[in-house]
Amino acid sequence: MRLVLNAVGLGVATWLVPGISLDSEDLTRSIVTLVFVALVFGAVNAVVKPIFRFFTNPLVWITLGLFLLVINTLMLWLTSWIAEKLSLGWSVEGFWAAFLGALIVSVVSVLLGFIVPEDKKK
Repeated sequence: MRLVLNAVGLGVATWLVPGISLDSEDLTRSIVTLVFVALVFGAVNAVVKPIFRFFTNPLVWITLGLFLLVINTLMLWLTSWIAEKLSLGWSVEGFWAAFLGALIVSVVSVLLGFIVPEDKKK
């Protein structure tokens, strides 16, 4: 479910932020591309983000968590770099586009998370 939420968030960010682009005009191919980008984004957030947060933890504390926005921006930018290396046709041009995109992906994921809560099996 997280993959779908991230794909929707990335799609909204691609649609709204001028510096984020998707090369495909075909709707089906665009959706498949966004799912693959969401997979890359999930992998980056699962592997790289915890390491990065560990080393920047003092900055997160000093800024009362605002540095997390910079971390999310860098994770989206890294996702763009990987997507370009994999020739997925999705890219982010510049820090501010990545910043706005990360903000939109986060907001959309949170809002959709309220609508579609995760299944918590015990």
